[in-house]
Amino acid sequence: GITAMATRGLRSVAVQLCRAAALSRRQIPALASTYRRINSEAETVSVESGKGTNSSIHIQDNPYHGIAAEPFSQTVVDILLAPVNEEDIELTPEGLIYLPEIKYRRILNHSFGPGGWALLPRGEVLHFQNEADRSQLLTREYALYCHGRFVAQAIGEHSYFSKSNLHYGRACEAAKSNALMRCCKDLGVASQLWDPQFVREWKRQYSEDVWCENVRTKEKRKLWRRKDSPEPLPYPWKENRTGSMSV
Repeated sequence: GITAMATRGLRSVAVQLCRAAALSRRQIPALASTYRRINSEAETVSVESGKGTNSSIHIQDNPYHGIAAEPFSQTVVDILLAPVNEEDIELTPEGLIYLPEIKYRRILNHSFGPGGWALLPRGEVLHFQNEADRSQLLTREYALYCHGRFVAQAIGEHSYFSKSNLHYGRACEAAKSNALMRCCKDLGVASQLWDPQFVREWKRQYSEDVWCENVRTKEKRKLWRRKDSPEPLPYPWKENRTGSMSV
């Protein structure tokens, strides 16, 4: 059976070789010219638009492919630089204001279209142990590409308190979202969040500080929250409701 299959395969190859040899001298240059034209067009699509089938190959060869090649269209620029809705802004317990990561994803999808941008990891996940409160800090570097062009790269980070796979997966996703937020700064998305005057005015209007205690270390400090937020502060912090804190 194997010998018969090999014989049939050799016959097939021989037939194809004979057919190729039968091509006239005029047909061979024509085929070669067509092959070169198709390759040239494919390379042009990949280089000019960044959307061709070889975009990933260019990125592998040069991770900074397309950096600062040209501005994006005015339509894209208007979406990226649009003022942030103040009602969408959230606040960390440390008093840092931020936009939820889903808002950044929606802005990018609106600007470049789903599939028109990507966040690629650079390097491995790194872990750091905080011996004071036994928390874990997870970090990873990412690069943002839009229409096949390198835009920015940043390190994302997130702290968590459990070693379970569920919490680890959430921490990895949170670190990725944090890197996305930082990369979007270079595109001008929600740039007001880094304007000191805007930050002071927003915190005066929408937030308040409260005394809290760390249930693990018994540390006491003032933390921030939105005035209209019904949610408690995140673990391990607990708000003190007595109105007095002895340090």
